[in-house]
Amino acid sequence: MNILSIIFFQTLRSGAPLCITAAGATCSELTGVTNIGLEGMMLIGAFASAVISYYTGNPWIGLAAGMCAGGILAWLHGLISIRYQGNQIVSGVAINLFALGFTDFMLRVLFNQSGSSPQVAKLPSWGAVSPLLVIIYLLCIGTHFFVYKTKLGLRMRAVGEHPLAADTVGVNVARVRYFGVIISGVFAGMAGAYLSIATLSQFAKGMTAGRGFIALAAMIFGKWTPLGALGAGLLFGLFSALEVLGQQYLTAVPGQFIQMLPYILTILALAGVVGRAVAPAADGVPYTKSED
Repeated sequence: MNILSIIFFQTLRSGAPLCITAAGATCSELTGVTNIGLEGMMLIGAFASAVISYYTGNPWIGLAAGMCAGGILAWLHGLISIRYQGNQIVSGVAINLFALGFTDFMLRVLFNQSGSSPQVAKLPSWGAVSPLLVIIYLLCIGTHFFVYKTKLGLRMRAVGEHPLAADTVGVNVARVRYFGVIISGVFAGMAGAYLSIATLSQFAKGMTAGRGFIALAAMIFGKWTPLGALGAGLLFGLFSALEVLGQQYLTAVPGQFIQMLPYILTILALAGVVGRAVAPAADGVPYTKSED
């Protein structure tokens, strides 16, 4: 396999958890709910999938468990942010801290060890490609068509831009926002499962390593669109691949320099240098009129 093929496949593998998490974050923020708890949702998804895979011996059940775990944390974030109108940033930070502490504690309770779980059943692969990798990229593309080509997608965008107007024509703002937030958690949980039972075959403490925050940066760089988030996630994955290969072939270039390039691009995007990146008008703004 030549160097370009290696870079291509490594980019797909490295970018997959970022792309699906960024697509989920887009769904949440398009409805008006900021979700910076993605890191915690990924981590809890990775943990749940590894634990259930270990006890059932079925990694597909583990995958479902990881997605459910991420969705439950997202529902909790939605409850705090939508129903009780709590601070969305504080809620997201709390979820990240909770997931970090909870997974470390439960490793000791369930396996009587810290740092990592025992080896668990791993998802099958087609050579070097996992079926979950294909599912992730299909979901990323499908999310774009869902958001821009369906009635519910139109409602999501309307709620994120002008919730009062959407409410006036009969759209249940709270319900749509819950949907967007939960989708973001389910996708983040899938990303976590990809890390623990598709890439590896165990859970390791803090294994998400900031990928939830990188996915947020990818969403912003992608200008709050699913396809944009997909492209940005692949860009981050490319630089991750180059960092790994650079350690072997480009020893004169520090790996940290390659890692920081996508963040520089994100800053430039936010500054309007490579085109304006404008969040939905009601992103992060509680809506009270139709809350239950």
